[in-house]
Amino acid sequence: MRDTSPWLHFDFWLFGAVAVLTILGVTMISSTVAGNLDMANGSTRQFIFAVMGFGALLLITSIDYHLWAAVNRPLYLITAGGLAILTVVGNAILGSARWFTTALVSIQPSEFAKVVVILVLAEFFAENRDKIGDLKTVFNSLVMTLFIVLWIILQPNLSTSIVIMVIWFALLWASGLKVKHLLLFLVGALVLGVVSFPFLHDYQQQRILNFIFPDTSASYGANYNVQQALISIGSGGLFGKGYGHGTQVQLRFLKVRWSDFIFSAMAEEFGLIGLLVIILLMLFVIYRCLRAARKSPDTFGALICYGVATLLAFQAIVNIGVNLNLMPATGLPLPFLSYGGSSLFSLLICIGLVESVITRSK
Repeated sequence: MRDTSPWLHFDFWLFGAVAVLTILGVTMISSTVAGNLDMANGSTRQFIFAVMGFGALLLITSIDYHLWAAVNRPLYLITAGGLAILTVVGNAILGSARWFTTALVSIQPSEFAKVVVILVLAEFFAENRDKIGDLKTVFNSLVMTLFIVLWIILQPNLSTSIVIMVIWFALLWASGLKVKHLLLFLVGALVLGVVSFPFLHDYQQQRILNFIFPDTSASYGANYNVQQALISIGSGGLFGKGYGHGTQVQLRFLKVRWSDFIFSAMAEEFGLIGLLVIILLMLFVIYRCLRAARKSPDTFGALICYGVATLLAFQAIVNIGVNLNLMPATGLPLPFLSYGGSSLFSLLICIGLVESVITRSK
């Protein structure tokens, strides 16, 4: 009699790589927050979210991913409603709103919105795969996505909005959209980016202008952060200065070193060799997600895996690009490594969804 237990096909390679990156992230956060009273418990909080996240990963793996299609609509409505309430109430009281703050933790709903968007779009494109050449179908998927993005932009949170739009475009492409339509959307996105510049918030405009016309003499702001990041990367050399011994990190010259610029902190302490190992681990995780998509028994599962791979790849590329001064500062975290409980927890949920597809691919 054939054993139908899905755990026989659990991807331990993927799980192990994610676990190593997460442990490394908690370890680096502990180093980067040393001596900072405001972040004194940062590594402990990250560890707690990691434990809960891996529990959620195993739980979601045990659930047949097809069941999520049955609850996609309620999840979508709850997510949109939560974002709308947070944005409207938060902006009215504080002028900006990205977190639901409780007595114990702060939760960022936009991070979980990424997961919901992947599930909703995967189901929509799987159901309409024969109509993907119809622009009406494409337009409907865009409206669904923009209804989530609208509330995130109003928080304001432009970087997460861009991530969700990239996920939409990637799943659209993976679903078989014609090349001429893809080019049309690319041109449209470029034009929209240029036209929308005057409507961005002042700090968002400043980040872009600082990147295009950098003021190297500035001793504060985004330019200063990027300068210190480059100094940190360069000073690490080939093998680094050792864990907890990075001067830029420990003397606090490098700002936001536990989140936006944790890549630079790792470069100083672990050197080029250490960075290459970390990047290879990240690429391996993305590869296993793409492999899961290829082996998926249906389109819905494949698109879930493609969506997760896109999310990981895009955030990693942008974060590393910012640290290397190849892109404007965005605030996107480095997957599994940067500080942020909501980000880590949502990414581990994503890996659980991929594992759910893998364990049922046979």
